[in-house]
Amino acid sequence: MTGTPFALPSEQWQRLAAARRAYTDTVSPYYDETLQHVAQRACVSGDIGKADIGALLIWKRLRADTPWAAELMALADADVRRTTAAAATAARDTSLSRRAAAQAGRAALAPLPGFRTGDALASAVLTSAAPDRMAIYDRRSHNGLHTLGITLSHAPGRYSRYIEAIDQLLAAAPDPIRNWTARDMDIALYWLNHPTNTTTST
Repeated sequence: MTGTPFALPSEQWQRLAAARRAYTDTVSPYYDETLQHVAQRACVSGDIGKADIGALLIWKRLRADTPWAAELMALADADVRRTTAAAATAARDTSLSRRAAAQAGRAALAPLPGFRTGDALASAVLTSAAPDRMAIYDRRSHNGLHTLGITLSHAPGRYSRYIEAIDQLLAAAPDPIRNWTARDMDIALYWLNHPTNTTTST
């Protein structure tokens, strides 16, 4: 990616808008309460502890019966919070571009068990820490980019490239999509290939 905004055909923007509407019409309005509550607590405390990481794990519907989960639970909550505080500070740093903030925040989380590889849970932590800047990474959102003809490799640094792709989409988008948050865009990408999103390109 070069930083140049993505110029999509009008029907692709229509598909994104339809996907965002379909998500709102289909998914319970209470589903994101967990994410919102974690974000509210992170806004006050400046960090995210083990209990809230557990809540995000359930919200993301990820497995907890893994070695890394036991390793994380064996750490002191204060140590986990020190690490997530550094990630939150990076993600919120408006002197950095959104991509650079995502890269720094993701790197700050890497020492924690469960955050060394993969971006699903890490993106939930970063979005909780900086809900106005970050976005949720999901394989379905990844596939949504692919549907739009946007390539996102799985090489290291994927999350920051994902955020850059969202930035480029928002920069190129027509109204009202250009006024979406990064989270709005990740939801549209997530729902893009869902059967309820019936608007198709020609």
